[in-house]
Amino acid sequence: MFDNIYLLAASAAPKGEGGLVGDITTKFGVSWELFISQLVAFILLALLLKKFAYQPVLDVLEQRKQKIAESLDNAEKIKSELAKAEESSKEILDKANAEASKMIQEARDAAAALRESESQKAVAEAKSIIDKAREANDAELARMKAELRGETVRLVAEVTAKVAGKVLTDDDQKRLAEETNSELAA
Repeated sequence: MFDNIYLLAASAAPKGEGGLVGDITTKFGVSWELFISQLVAFILLALLLKKFAYQPVLDVLEQRKQKIAESLDNAEKIKSELAKAEESSKEILDKANAEASKMIQEARDAAAALRESESQKAVAEAKSIIDKAREANDAELARMKAELRGETVRLVAEVTAKVAGKVLTDDDQKRLAEETNSELAA
Protein backbone atom coordinates (compact mmCIF):
# COMPACT_ATOMS: atom_id res chain seq x y z
CA MET A 1 0.00 0.00 0.00
CA PHE A 2 2.76 2.40 0.89
CA ASP A 3 4.41 1.43 -2.35
CA ASN A 4 1.43 2.71 -4.29
CA ILE A 5 1.60 6.06 -2.53
CA TYR A 6 5.27 6.41 -3.44
CA LEU A 7 4.49 5.51 -7.01
CA LEU A 8 1.69 8.03 -7.10
CA ALA A 9 3.95 10.69 -5.65
CA ALA A 10 6.66 9.76 -8.12
CA SER A 11 4.25 9.84 -10.96
CA ALA A 12 3.10 13.27 -9.90
CA ALA A 13 6.32 14.52 -11.27
CA PRO A 14 5.85 16.45 -14.45
CA LYS A 15 5.09 14.14 -17.29
CA GLY A 16 3.33 16.63 -19.28
CA GLU A 17 1.95 19.78 -17.83
CA GLY A 18 0.38 18.57 -14.62
CA GLY A 19 2.05 15.24 -14.26
CA LEU A 20 0.22 11.93 -13.87
CA VAL A 21 -2.43 13.28 -11.46
CA GLY A 22 -2.99 16.30 -13.63
CA ASP A 23 -3.42 14.10 -16.68
CA ILE A 24 -5.97 11.92 -14.87
CA THR A 25 -7.92 14.93 -13.65
CA THR A 26 -8.10 16.51 -17.04
CA LYS A 27 -8.93 13.20 -18.66
CA PHE A 28 -11.90 12.64 -16.32
CA GLY A 29 -12.94 16.29 -16.26
CA VAL A 30 -12.26 16.97 -12.57
CA SER A 31 -12.31 20.60 -11.53
CA TRP A 32 -10.69 21.25 -8.17
CA GLU A 33 -12.80 24.31 -7.41
CA LEU A 34 -15.97 22.38 -8.09
CA PHE A 35 -14.69 19.37 -6.10
CA ILE A 36 -13.90 21.51 -3.04
CA SER A 37 -17.23 23.34 -3.21
CA GLN A 38 -19.08 20.00 -3.45
CA LEU A 39 -17.00 18.65 -0.55
CA VAL A 40 -17.88 21.72 1.60
CA ALA A 41 -21.57 21.42 0.62
CA PHE A 42 -21.54 17.71 1.49
CA ILE A 43 -19.93 18.37 4.89
CA LEU A 44 -22.44 21.18 5.63
CA LEU A 45 -25.33 18.96 4.56
CA ALA A 46 -24.02 16.10 6.72
CA LEU A 47 -23.71 18.43 9.74
CA LEU A 48 -27.21 19.87 9.18
CA LEU A 49 -28.74 16.41 8.75
CA LYS A 50 -26.97 15.21 11.89
CA LYS A 51 -28.24 18.17 13.91
CA PHE A 52 -31.80 18.46 12.57
CA ALA A 53 -32.68 14.95 11.37
CA TYR A 54 -30.41 12.29 12.76
CA GLN A 55 -30.11 13.64 16.35
CA PRO A 56 -33.94 14.11 16.82
CA VAL A 57 -34.49 10.58 15.52
CA LEU A 58 -31.91 9.30 18.02
CA ASP A 59 -33.60 11.33 20.79
CA VAL A 60 -37.02 9.91 19.86
CA LEU A 61 -35.55 6.39 19.81
CA GLU A 62 -33.96 6.97 23.24
CA GLN A 63 -37.27 8.26 24.64
CA ARG A 64 -39.06 5.27 23.17
CA LYS A 65 -36.47 2.95 24.67
CA GLN A 66 -37.04 4.56 28.09
CA LYS A 67 -40.82 4.28 27.73
CA ILE A 68 -40.51 0.61 26.81
CA ALA A 69 -38.27 0.02 29.84
CA GLU A 70 -40.79 1.83 32.07
CA SER A 71 -43.64 -0.19 30.55
CA LEU A 72 -41.78 -3.43 31.23
CA ASP A 73 -41.13 -2.33 34.82
CA ASN A 74 -44.81 -1.41 35.21
CA ALA A 75 -45.80 -4.75 33.71
CA GLU A 76 -43.62 -6.55 36.25
CA LYS A 77 -45.14 -4.49 39.08
CA ILE A 78 -48.65 -5.19 37.83
CA LYS A 79 -47.81 -8.88 37.48
CA SER A 80 -46.53 -9.05 41.06
CA GLU A 81 -49.55 -7.08 42.33
CA LEU A 82 -51.87 -9.41 40.41
CA ALA A 83 -50.16 -12.43 41.98
CA LYS A 84 -50.57 -10.83 45.42
CA ALA A 85 -54.23 -10.06 44.69
CA GLU A 86 -54.85 -13.64 43.52
CA GLU A 87 -53.16 -14.98 46.64
CA SER A 88 -55.21 -12.62 48.80
CA SER A 89 -58.44 -13.59 47.07
CA LYS A 90 -57.55 -17.28 47.48
CA GLU A 91 -56.96 -16.72 51.20
CA ILE A 92 -60.27 -14.86 51.49
CA LEU A 93 -62.10 -17.64 49.63
CA ASP A 94 -60.47 -20.31 51.79
CA LYS A 95 -61.44 -18.38 54.92
CA ALA A 96 -65.00 -17.91 53.64
CA ASN A 97 -65.25 -21.62 52.78
CA ALA A 98 -63.99 -22.55 56.25
CA GLU A 99 -66.53 -20.21 57.87
CA ALA A 100 -69.31 -21.56 55.64
CA SER A 101 -68.38 -25.14 56.54
CA LYS A 102 -68.34 -24.20 60.21
CA MET A 103 -71.77 -22.55 59.91
CA ILE A 104 -73.16 -25.56 58.06
CA GLN A 105 -71.82 -27.89 60.75
CA GLU A 106 -73.31 -25.66 63.48
CA ALA A 107 -76.65 -25.69 61.65
CA ARG A 108 -76.51 -29.48 61.36
CA ASP A 109 -75.66 -29.79 65.06
CA ALA A 110 -78.50 -27.41 65.97
CA ALA A 111 -80.91 -29.37 63.75
CA ALA A 112 -79.81 -32.65 65.35
CA ALA A 113 -80.24 -31.16 68.84
CA LEU A 114 -83.66 -29.78 67.87
CA ARG A 115 -84.62 -33.13 66.35
CA GLU A 116 -83.52 -34.93 69.53
CA SER A 117 -85.35 -32.41 71.70
CA GLU A 118 -88.52 -32.70 69.62
CA SER A 119 -88.19 -36.48 69.65
CA GLN A 120 -87.90 -36.49 73.43
CA LYS A 121 -90.90 -34.16 73.67
CA ALA A 122 -92.90 -36.45 71.38
CA VAL A 123 -91.90 -39.50 73.42
CA ALA A 124 -92.83 -37.73 76.65
CA GLU A 125 -96.14 -36.58 75.18
CA ALA A 126 -96.89 -40.08 73.88
CA LYS A 127 -96.07 -41.52 77.30
CA SER A 128 -98.33 -38.94 78.93
CA ILE A 129 -101.15 -39.82 76.53
CA ILE A 130 -100.62 -43.54 77.20
CA ASP A 131 -100.62 -42.93 80.97
CA LYS A 132 -103.80 -40.89 80.74
CA ALA A 133 -105.41 -43.58 78.60
CA ARG A 134 -104.41 -46.24 81.15
CA GLU A 135 -105.81 -44.14 83.97
CA ALA A 136 -109.03 -43.62 82.02
CA ASN A 137 -109.12 -47.32 81.17
CA ASP A 138 -108.49 -48.28 84.82
CA ALA A 139 -111.20 -45.87 85.96
CA GLU A 140 -113.61 -47.24 83.37
CA LEU A 141 -112.70 -50.78 84.35
CA ALA A 142 -113.26 -50.02 88.04
CA ARG A 143 -116.59 -48.36 87.23
CA MET A 144 -117.61 -51.31 85.07
CA LYS A 145 -116.55 -53.79 87.78
CA ALA A 146 -118.56 -51.88 90.36
CA GLU A 147 -121.52 -51.77 88.03
CA LEU A 148 -121.09 -55.47 87.27
CA ARG A 149 -120.94 -56.31 91.01
CA GLY A 150 -124.05 -54.31 91.63
CA GLU A 151 -125.80 -56.01 88.73
CA THR A 152 -124.53 -59.42 89.83
CA VAL A 153 -125.74 -58.84 93.40
CA ARG A 154 -129.11 -57.74 92.09
CA LEU A 155 -129.36 -60.78 89.81
CA VAL A 156 -128.25 -63.17 92.59
CA ALA A 157 -130.84 -61.68 94.92
CA GLU A 158 -133.51 -61.91 92.29
CA VAL A 159 -132.62 -65.47 91.34
CA THR A 160 -132.42 -66.50 94.99
CA ALA A 161 -135.79 -64.92 95.69
CA LYS A 162 -137.32 -66.78 92.80
CA VAL A 163 -135.70 -70.07 93.71
CA ALA A 164 -136.50 -69.73 97.40
CA GLY A 165 -139.94 -68.46 96.64
CA LYS A 166 -139.81 -65.77 99.25
CA VAL A 167 -139.01 -62.10 99.47
CA LEU A 168 -135.54 -61.39 100.86
CA THR A 169 -135.07 -58.98 103.70
CA ASP A 170 -132.49 -56.25 103.76
CA ASP A 171 -130.25 -58.34 105.99
CA ASP A 172 -130.49 -61.29 103.61
CA GLN A 173 -129.68 -59.06 100.66
CA LYS A 174 -126.64 -57.62 102.50
CA ARG A 175 -125.36 -61.04 103.43
CA LEU A 176 -125.88 -62.30 99.85
CA ALA A 177 -124.12 -59.23 98.42
CA GLU A 178 -121.11 -59.75 100.71
CA GLU A 179 -120.83 -63.38 99.77
CA THR A 180 -121.07 -62.61 96.06
CA ASN A 181 -118.49 -59.83 96.35
CA SER A 182 -116.05 -62.11 98.19
CA GLU A 183 -116.49 -64.80 95.54
CA LEU A 184 -116.01 -62.25 92.72
CA ALA A 185 -112.91 -60.80 94.36
CA ALA A 186 -111.30 -64.22 94.60
